[in-house]
Amino acid sequence: MNAQEPVYINAGGRLFDLSVPCVMGILNVTPDSFYAGSRTMDEADIARRARQIVDEGGGIIDVGAYSSRPGAADVSAAEEMSRLRLALTVVRRECPGVAVSVDTFRADVARMCVEEYGADIINDISGGEMDADMFATVARLRVPYVLMHMQGTPQDMQQNPVYGDVVRDVCLYFARKVRQLRDLGAEDIILDPGFGFGKTLEHNYRLLAALDDIRALFGLSLLAGVSRKSMIFRLLDTTPQDALNGTTAVNTVCLMKGADILRVHDVRQAVETVKIVGQLRKYNL
Repeated sequence: MNAQEPVYINAGGRLFDLSVPCVMGILNVTPDSFYAGSRTMDEADIARRARQIVDEGGGIIDVGAYSSRPGAADVSAAEEMSRLRLALTVVRRECPGVAVSVDTFRADVARMCVEEYGADIINDISGGEMDADMFATVARLRVPYVLMHMQGTPQDMQQNPVYGDVVRDVCLYFARKVRQLRDLGAEDIILDPGFGFGKTLEHNYRLLAALDDIRALFGLSLLAGVSRKSMIFRLLDTTPQDALNGTTAVNTVCLMKGADILRVHDVRQAVETVKIVGQLRKYNL
């Protein structure tokens, strides 16, 4: 586990040095996210969750208003914006110094969040596939962009995911998308393999095994979002509520294979994992 070359991202005028991996805490303003513990719908719950993320050591708050769990109901752009306006107002008031990421696939929503609330990062589960204007929008807004791989849509992605070779196919997807973003002038690109998004259990673990190769190939920062997902609780024959131990195990593997950002529900445990792996890295093992 040799030390990797550090990657920097410019979020809201602040330079993030990801030589020490960052923990991104999940704040969902949705009634139906797959993990009930992540749902916050009123002002008090949003404030509590935002403060918890920061107090436990999170460096980024990722705010989402559209559930992307398999089979999730569609949410209109107007409803998504309404939820985000409430959440971002509260987060900016309660945690004014923290970097804020917005989890959306809609260009208009992304623009509103950046221009009206100073959102620092756009986290797009669809890699621009669900809104043709997204790439041009994030390039124009000059914000870091999380480019995630997903096969299908949240409504159908788990019905029958098929790949020739999942690692090769995801890498070809990233190569094509990164080139499109670069051609438009986008600078800070973060890659997310999209664990659980249009992938079987075997696909997910094949990608996990190749994370270090993906990071080395592109030289871009890498986000891993495995928190309490089915790749963990189905393998262990448990539930999302009982998947914290498995999540910590997989997050450890992600860090050892080069992940720069962990997107998680359980911030304190992820921060501790980062510290332990960081200590091990000092010995260049």
